[in-house]
Amino acid sequence: MADILADLGATFLGSRLKRLAERLQGDAARIIRAAGFPIQPAQFPMLAAVDRYGPISVGRAAELLGVSQPVVTRTLTGLIDAGLLETTRDEADLRHKTIRLTPAGTGLMARAKPLIWPRVDAAVQELCAPLSGDFLTQVAQLEAALDARSLEARVAARPPAFSVLPWSPDRAADFYRISAEWVEAMFRLEENDIQILTRPEELIIARGGDILFVATPDLGVIGTCALMKIEDGVFELTKMGVSAAARGRKAGEFLLAATLERARAIGMTRLYLLTNRSCAAAIHLYEKHGFVHSEEIMERYGSRYARCDVAMDYRW
Repeated sequence: MADILADLGATFLGSRLKRLAERLQGDAARIIRAAGFPIQPAQFPMLAAVDRYGPISVGRAAELLGVSQPVVTRTLTGLIDAGLLETTRDEADLRHKTIRLTPAGTGLMARAKPLIWPRVDAAVQELCAPLSGDFLTQVAQLEAALDARSLEARVAARPPAFSVLPWSPDRAADFYRISAEWVEAMFRLEENDIQILTRPEELIIARGGDILFVATPDLGVIGTCALMKIEDGVFELTKMGVSAAARGRKAGEFLLAATLERARAIGMTRLYLLTNRSCAAAIHLYEKHGFVHSEEIMERYGSRYARCDVAMDYRW
């Protein structure tokens, strides 16, 4: 077929590159939508910048993204409306705003980075690997490769690093195994642990709670986390753990983000957790995702575990 942009080569290079970019962005939008993320591809770089370097100023965001401040402001407004970013005024100079991720934004990034980014990266590497010749020739090769197989199809053919699995009775053994493993590695199983781990259907699921699992293609189920109903509208995030064989993959952060997303979806009014100060890495992770230390929670619920000396409340 005739292609005026290709026929005229360097003359219409900008238009041709814009067409190629729009084609890739269209595929990216479908990939993001299929993964359940409520944003557009053009918004991801802003989230990535704040995730990696934040909190940052509007000027710093413009510098990192290589765009003008009005473009940053427009993108920022959309992400604030979506509840993924927030701004605070600099105490030293109230004219300057600082951009930071909200707990929902932190959770989105924790899920997107392992779920989408490695697969897109690998698909683009596959597209680019055979390229040769001058730049215009490479552009033509890219277009031909996308004609043969879209970026969306290349990403879909790659399994995600993690998948979230729902509760089912046949996963009760995984729930016990993973939870008991991490508790016994640091403490001892208390009577409350044993009751929950041996009666999850009765004490969690039947009472309106939920249990999620995270799995990988190579190891199967590697992590679990429960939402246990304590009273109307109040739930405890409990028994979150990842198998020692899978440590270092950031599966725990992915699972926590998925569990918090589930908590928001079912409309909880309050969510808290109980832990021990020796679990420093876990406490840092909880703080990063919006949990704050709470004496009130400690007084009301902390006595349920002898090992509990830290209580945290989730900031919605």
